[in-house]
Amino acid sequence: MTDTFSETQASVLIGTAEKMIDLWERLSPEKQATLLKRFGTQENALAALIATQLVAPL
Repeated sequence: MTDTFSETQASVLIGTAEKMIDLWERLSPEKQATLLKRFGTQENALAALIATQLVAPL
């Protein structure tokens, strides 16, 4: 395993991070608080949301 990313990999990672930030910002403060309480961190809450989207897309 290498410690470097290709330009394509870096672009995909950045794009994914931007989508995750956008998703979080679109949630109501109440929903954010509920997710934080349940999952402990914003990262864990977003991971749960993304996993849910992958398993059962809207």
